[in-house]
Amino acid sequence: MSQLRIATFNLLHGQPLAPDGAPRPYPADAGGPLAQAVAALDADVLALQEVDRHQSRSGGTDQAAVAAAAMGAADWRFAAALHGRPAPVAGWVPEPAVPNGLRVYGPGEIGDGAPPSYGTALLTRLPVRHWRARRFAPAPFGLPLRVAGRRGLTPVPDEPRAAVAAVLEGERGPFTVVAAHLSFVPGWNMAQLAGIRRWIADLPQPYLVLGDFNLVGAVPRTVLGGATALERTAPRTRVRELRAARRVRPALAEPRRRRVREPRPRLQGWYDLARTPTYPSHRPAVQFDHVLAVGVPRGAVGPAAAPRAGVSDHRPLVVEVAL
Repeated sequence: MSQLRIATFNLLHGQPLAPDGAPRPYPADAGGPLAQAVAALDADVLALQEVDRHQSRSGGTDQAAVAAAAMGAADWRFAAALHGRPAPVAGWVPEPAVPNGLRVYGPGEIGDGAPPSYGTALLTRLPVRHWRARRFAPAPFGLPLRVAGRRGLTPVPDEPRAAVAAVLEGERGPFTVVAAHLSFVPGWNMAQLAGIRRWIADLPQPYLVLGDFNLVGAVPRTVLGGATALERTAPRTRVRELRAARRVRPALAEPRRRRVREPRPRLQGWYDLARTPTYPSHRPAVQFDHVLAVGVPRGAVGPAAAPRAGVSDHRPLVVEVAL
Protein backbone atom coordinates (compact mmCIF):
# COMPACT_ATOMS: atom_id res chain seq x y z
CA MET A 1 0.00 0.00 0.00
CA SER A 2 1.51 3.32 -1.07
CA GLN A 3 1.84 6.14 1.45
CA LEU A 4 0.06 9.44 0.88
CA ARG A 5 1.68 12.66 2.04
CA ILE A 6 -0.91 14.67 3.99
CA ALA A 7 0.00 18.25 4.94
CA THR A 8 -1.39 21.41 6.49
CA PHE A 9 0.17 24.88 6.24
CA ASN A 10 -0.90 28.27 7.59
CA LEU A 11 0.52 30.59 4.91
CA LEU A 12 0.35 33.98 6.63
CA HIS A 13 -0.73 35.13 3.12
CA GLY A 14 2.55 33.83 1.69
CA GLN A 15 4.61 36.37 3.62
CA PRO A 16 8.38 35.81 3.11
CA LEU A 17 10.28 35.81 6.42
CA ALA A 18 13.93 36.17 7.36
CA PRO A 19 15.65 33.42 9.42
CA ASP A 20 14.92 35.43 12.60
CA GLY A 21 11.22 35.66 11.79
CA ALA A 22 11.24 39.26 10.52
CA PRO A 23 9.06 39.98 7.44
CA ARG A 24 10.77 40.38 4.10
CA PRO A 25 9.36 42.21 1.06
CA TYR A 26 7.64 40.17 -1.62
CA PRO A 27 9.80 39.66 -4.72
CA ALA A 28 8.71 40.75 -8.20
CA ASP A 29 7.17 37.30 -8.63
CA ALA A 30 5.02 37.53 -5.51
CA GLY A 31 3.86 33.92 -5.74
CA GLY A 32 7.35 32.49 -6.25
CA PRO A 33 8.31 31.90 -2.58
CA LEU A 34 4.94 30.27 -1.92
CA ALA A 35 5.23 28.00 -4.95
CA GLN A 36 8.72 26.94 -3.88
CA ALA A 37 7.58 26.17 -0.32
CA VAL A 38 4.58 24.12 -1.50
CA ALA A 39 6.55 22.19 -4.13
CA ALA A 40 9.10 21.18 -1.46
CA LEU A 41 6.33 19.52 0.59
CA ASP A 42 5.43 17.14 -2.27
CA ALA A 43 2.01 16.66 -0.66
CA ASP A 44 -0.79 14.57 -2.13
CA VAL A 45 -3.36 16.39 0.01
CA LEU A 46 -2.70 19.90 1.32
CA ALA A 47 -4.79 22.11 3.62
CA LEU A 48 -3.97 25.84 3.53
CA GLN A 49 -5.03 28.58 5.91
CA GLU A 50 -4.71 32.40 5.73
CA VAL A 51 -4.84 32.26 1.94
CA ASP A 52 -5.01 35.46 -0.13
CA ARG A 53 -6.80 35.85 -3.42
CA HIS A 54 -6.22 39.02 -5.47
CA GLN A 55 -4.91 40.95 -2.44
CA SER A 56 -2.59 43.91 -3.03
CA ARG A 57 -0.38 42.99 -0.06
CA SER A 58 0.56 39.67 -1.74
CA GLY A 59 0.94 41.01 -5.27
CA GLY A 60 -2.60 40.21 -6.42
CA THR A 61 -1.78 36.49 -6.48
CA ASP A 62 -4.41 33.77 -6.50
CA GLN A 63 -2.50 31.79 -3.87
CA ALA A 64 -4.64 28.65 -3.96
CA ALA A 65 -4.12 28.40 -7.74
CA VAL A 66 -0.37 29.02 -7.36
CA ALA A 67 -0.09 26.30 -4.70
CA ALA A 68 -2.16 23.86 -6.76
CA ALA A 69 0.12 24.32 -9.77
CA ALA A 70 3.23 23.93 -7.60
CA MET A 71 2.12 20.57 -6.17
CA GLY A 72 0.39 19.26 -9.28
CA ALA A 73 -3.05 19.15 -7.64
CA ALA A 74 -5.70 17.70 -9.92
CA ASP A 75 -8.49 19.53 -8.08
CA TRP A 76 -8.88 22.13 -5.34
CA ARG A 77 -11.28 24.52 -3.64
CA PHE A 78 -10.73 27.88 -1.96
CA ALA A 79 -13.41 28.98 0.51
CA ALA A 80 -13.42 32.75 0.97
CA ALA A 81 -14.52 33.73 4.46
CA LEU A 82 -13.78 37.43 3.91
CA HIS A 83 -14.22 39.72 0.91
CA GLY A 84 -12.26 42.95 1.17
CA ARG A 85 -8.86 44.25 2.19
CA PRO A 86 -6.92 43.98 5.46
CA ALA A 87 -6.67 47.11 7.59
CA PRO A 88 -3.87 47.41 10.19
CA VAL A 89 -5.19 46.60 13.68
CA ALA A 90 -8.81 47.32 12.67
CA GLY A 91 -9.34 44.00 10.92
CA TRP A 92 -10.84 44.15 7.44
CA VAL A 93 -12.42 46.75 5.15
CA PRO A 94 -15.30 44.88 3.47
CA GLU A 95 -15.74 44.85 -0.28
CA PRO A 96 -19.04 46.67 -0.97
CA ALA A 97 -19.61 44.82 -4.27
CA VAL A 98 -19.63 41.40 -2.58
CA PRO A 99 -22.19 40.55 0.12
CA ASN A 100 -20.89 39.14 3.37
CA GLY A 101 -20.85 35.36 3.29
CA LEU A 102 -19.16 32.28 1.89
CA ARG A 103 -17.88 32.12 -1.67
CA VAL A 104 -16.07 29.08 -3.10
CA TYR A 105 -13.58 29.13 -5.97
CA GLY A 106 -11.95 26.29 -7.91
CA PRO A 107 -9.93 25.66 -11.07
CA GLY A 108 -12.77 27.02 -13.21
CA GLU A 109 -12.52 30.49 -11.64
CA ILE A 110 -8.82 31.20 -12.26
CA GLY A 111 -8.43 34.69 -13.70
CA ASP A 112 -12.06 35.62 -13.13
CA GLY A 113 -11.22 39.11 -11.85
CA ALA A 114 -13.21 38.64 -8.65
CA PRO A 115 -12.73 41.11 -5.78
CA PRO A 116 -10.00 40.43 -3.20
CA SER A 117 -10.75 37.75 -0.63
CA TYR A 118 -9.17 35.65 2.10
CA GLY A 119 -9.85 32.19 3.51
CA THR A 120 -9.05 28.47 3.57
CA ALA A 121 -8.16 26.01 0.79
CA LEU A 122 -7.93 22.27 0.22
CA LEU A 123 -5.85 20.89 -2.65
CA THR A 124 -5.45 17.27 -3.78
CA ARG A 125 -3.84 15.06 -6.39
CA LEU A 126 -6.47 12.37 -5.76
CA PRO A 127 -9.85 11.93 -7.46
CA VAL A 128 -12.63 13.80 -5.64
CA ARG A 129 -16.14 12.40 -5.15
CA HIS A 130 -17.66 15.32 -3.30
CA TRP A 131 -16.86 18.89 -2.15
CA ARG A 132 -18.49 21.02 0.52
CA ALA A 133 -17.59 24.21 2.40
CA ARG A 134 -18.88 26.25 5.32
CA ARG A 135 -18.22 29.57 7.04
CA PHE A 136 -17.99 30.25 10.78
CA ALA A 137 -19.07 33.56 12.28
CA PRO A 138 -16.41 35.45 14.26
CA ALA A 139 -16.40 35.63 18.03
CA PRO A 140 -17.99 38.86 19.32
CA PHE A 141 -14.66 39.97 20.79
CA GLY A 142 -10.94 39.73 20.01
CA LEU A 143 -7.76 39.25 22.01
CA PRO A 144 -4.30 40.85 22.31
CA LEU A 145 -1.91 38.75 20.20
CA ARG A 146 1.63 38.74 18.91
CA VAL A 147 1.66 39.88 15.29
CA ALA A 148 4.57 39.35 12.89
CA GLY A 149 6.49 42.60 12.44
CA ARG A 150 5.06 44.26 15.58
CA ARG A 151 6.48 44.47 19.06
CA GLY A 152 4.55 43.32 22.10
CA LEU A 153 0.86 42.47 21.94
CA THR A 154 -1.57 43.93 19.42
CA PRO A 155 -5.37 43.96 19.98
CA VAL A 156 -6.79 41.82 17.18
CA PRO A 157 -10.52 41.37 16.44
CA ASP A 158 -11.71 37.91 15.53
CA GLU A 159 -12.70 37.24 11.93
CA PRO A 160 -14.94 34.82 10.04
CA ARG A 161 -13.37 31.43 9.35
CA ALA A 162 -13.93 28.78 6.71
CA ALA A 163 -13.65 25.00 6.37
CA VAL A 164 -13.48 22.89 3.21
CA ALA A 165 -14.29 19.16 3.10
CA ALA A 166 -13.69 16.63 0.34
CA VAL A 167 -14.47 12.93 -0.10
CA LEU A 168 -11.36 11.52 -1.80
CA GLU A 169 -10.80 8.21 -3.54
CA GLY A 170 -7.92 6.26 -1.97
CA GLU A 171 -6.55 2.82 -2.82
CA ARG A 172 -8.64 1.31 0.00
CA GLY A 173 -11.77 3.26 -0.86
CA PRO A 174 -13.20 6.69 -0.08
CA PHE A 175 -12.17 8.81 2.89
CA THR A 176 -12.98 12.33 4.06
CA VAL A 177 -10.54 15.20 4.53
CA VAL A 178 -11.34 18.58 6.10
CA ALA A 179 -9.20 21.73 5.94
CA ALA A 180 -10.03 24.23 8.68
CA HIS A 181 -8.85 27.44 10.30
CA LEU A 182 -10.44 28.05 13.69
CA SER A 183 -10.82 31.13 15.86
CA PHE A 184 -8.09 32.16 18.29
CA VAL A 185 -10.75 32.87 20.95
CA PRO A 186 -10.77 30.06 23.57
CA GLY A 187 -14.04 28.16 23.71
CA TRP A 188 -15.23 29.67 20.43
CA ASN A 189 -12.70 27.56 18.51
CA MET A 190 -13.73 24.42 20.41
CA ALA A 191 -17.35 24.97 19.41
CA GLN A 192 -16.27 25.38 15.77
CA LEU A 193 -14.31 22.12 15.89
CA ALA A 194 -17.27 20.24 17.37
CA GLY A 195 -19.43 21.79 14.63
CA ILE A 196 -17.11 20.40 11.97
CA ARG A 197 -17.53 16.88 13.36
CA ARG A 198 -21.31 17.16 13.14
CA TRP A 199 -21.06 18.76 9.69
CA ILE A 200 -19.25 15.74 8.17
CA ALA A 201 -21.27 13.05 9.99
CA ASP A 202 -22.91 11.89 6.74
CA LEU A 203 -19.59 11.54 4.87
CA PRO A 204 -17.58 8.29 4.72
CA GLN A 205 -14.87 7.38 7.21
CA PRO A 206 -11.93 7.40 7.72
CA TYR A 207 -11.82 11.10 8.63
CA LEU A 208 -8.79 13.38 8.53
CA VAL A 209 -9.24 16.88 9.94
CA LEU A 210 -6.32 19.22 9.21
CA GLY A 211 -5.51 22.81 9.95
CA ASP A 212 -4.62 25.58 12.33
CA PHE A 213 -7.00 25.08 15.24
CA ASN A 214 -5.41 27.59 17.64
CA LEU A 215 -5.63 24.76 20.17
CA VAL A 216 -2.82 22.79 21.79
CA GLY A 217 -2.14 19.39 23.30
CA ALA A 218 -4.99 16.93 23.72
CA VAL A 219 -7.74 19.56 23.40
CA PRO A 220 -8.54 19.04 19.67
CA ARG A 221 -8.83 15.25 19.84
CA THR A 222 -10.83 15.51 23.06
CA VAL A 223 -13.31 17.92 21.46
CA LEU A 224 -13.73 15.71 18.38
CA GLY A 225 -14.10 12.60 20.51
CA GLY A 226 -16.75 14.27 22.61
CA ALA A 227 -18.71 15.30 19.52
CA THR A 228 -18.54 11.73 18.22
CA ALA A 229 -19.79 10.31 21.53
CA LEU A 230 -22.79 12.62 21.47
CA GLU A 231 -23.67 11.53 17.93
CA ARG A 232 -23.59 7.87 18.95
CA THR A 233 -25.98 8.34 21.87
CA ALA A 234 -29.24 6.73 20.71
CA PRO A 235 -32.64 7.67 22.21
CA ARG A 236 -33.75 5.26 24.95
CA THR A 237 -36.96 4.50 23.07
CA ARG A 238 -35.01 3.29 20.04
CA VAL A 239 -32.88 1.02 22.23
CA ARG A 240 -36.00 -0.53 23.76
CA GLU A 241 -37.47 -1.14 20.28
CA LEU A 242 -34.37 -2.99 19.14
CA ARG A 243 -34.32 -5.18 22.26
CA ALA A 244 -37.99 -6.06 21.82
CA ALA A 245 -37.41 -7.01 18.17
CA ARG A 246 -34.66 -9.42 19.20
CA ARG A 247 -36.95 -11.15 21.76
CA VAL A 248 -39.74 -11.86 19.25
CA ARG A 249 -37.40 -13.07 16.47
CA PRO A 250 -38.56 -16.63 15.48
CA ALA A 251 -36.26 -19.51 16.33
CA LEU A 252 -34.28 -20.92 13.43
CA ALA A 253 -35.04 -24.46 12.28
CA GLU A 254 -31.35 -25.26 12.11
CA PRO A 255 -28.62 -24.02 14.37
CA ARG A 256 -26.98 -20.90 13.03
CA ARG A 257 -23.57 -21.53 11.56
CA ARG A 258 -20.80 -19.50 13.00
CA ARG A 259 -19.16 -17.32 10.39
CA VAL A 260 -15.42 -16.98 10.37
CA ARG A 261 -14.34 -13.39 9.84
CA GLU A 262 -10.98 -12.10 8.77
CA PRO A 263 -9.19 -10.21 11.51
CA ARG A 264 -9.45 -6.45 11.13
CA PRO A 265 -6.97 -3.80 12.22
CA ARG A 266 -7.94 -2.38 15.56
CA LEU A 267 -9.28 1.13 15.23
CA GLN A 268 -9.29 3.64 18.03
CA GLY A 269 -10.78 7.07 18.62
CA TRP A 270 -9.56 10.41 17.37
CA TYR A 271 -5.81 10.85 17.67
CA ASP A 272 -2.96 13.07 16.46
CA LEU A 273 -0.99 11.73 13.53
CA ALA A 274 1.86 14.14 14.29
CA ARG A 275 2.99 15.79 17.50
CA THR A 276 5.61 18.46 16.95
CA PRO A 277 5.79 22.25 17.45
CA THR A 278 4.92 24.36 14.41
CA TYR A 279 4.87 27.95 15.73
CA PRO A 280 6.69 30.32 15.46
CA SER A 281 8.47 29.07 12.36
CA HIS A 282 11.93 30.42 13.25
CA ARG A 283 11.86 28.81 16.71
CA PRO A 284 8.91 26.42 17.11
CA ALA A 285 7.63 26.15 20.67
CA VAL A 286 3.93 25.26 20.37
CA GLN A 287 1.72 23.19 18.07
CA PHE A 288 -1.33 25.03 16.74
CA ASP A 289 -1.38 23.02 13.50
CA HIS A 290 -2.78 19.50 13.62
CA VAL A 291 -3.56 16.40 11.58
CA LEU A 292 -6.25 14.44 13.44
CA ALA A 293 -7.82 11.18 12.35
CA VAL A 294 -10.36 8.53 13.23
CA GLY A 295 -10.79 5.22 11.43
CA VAL A 296 -7.12 5.14 10.45
CA PRO A 297 -5.14 2.23 11.99
CA ARG A 298 -2.06 3.49 13.79
CA GLY A 299 0.02 1.04 11.79
CA ALA A 300 -0.97 2.93 8.63
CA VAL A 301 0.70 6.13 9.85
CA GLY A 302 4.25 6.81 8.75
CA PRO A 303 6.80 9.49 9.66
CA ALA A 304 5.85 13.12 10.28
CA ALA A 305 7.82 16.36 10.02
CA ALA A 306 7.50 20.13 10.37
CA PRO A 307 10.08 21.40 7.86
CA ARG A 308 11.17 25.01 7.68
CA ALA A 309 9.76 27.02 4.77
CA GLY A 310 10.63 30.39 3.30
CA VAL A 311 7.18 31.84 4.01
CA SER A 312 4.85 32.20 7.00
CA ASP A 313 5.25 32.35 10.77
CA HIS A 314 3.96 28.74 10.92
CA ARG A 315 5.80 25.66 9.78
CA PRO A 316 3.97 23.19 7.56
CA LEU A 317 3.06 19.86 9.15
CA VAL A 318 3.48 16.76 6.93
CA VAL A 319 2.64 13.14 7.72
CA GLU A 320 2.59 9.96 5.60
CA VAL A 321 -0.52 7.77 5.78
CA ALA A 322 -1.58 4.62 3.93
CA LEU A 323 -5.18 5.16 2.78
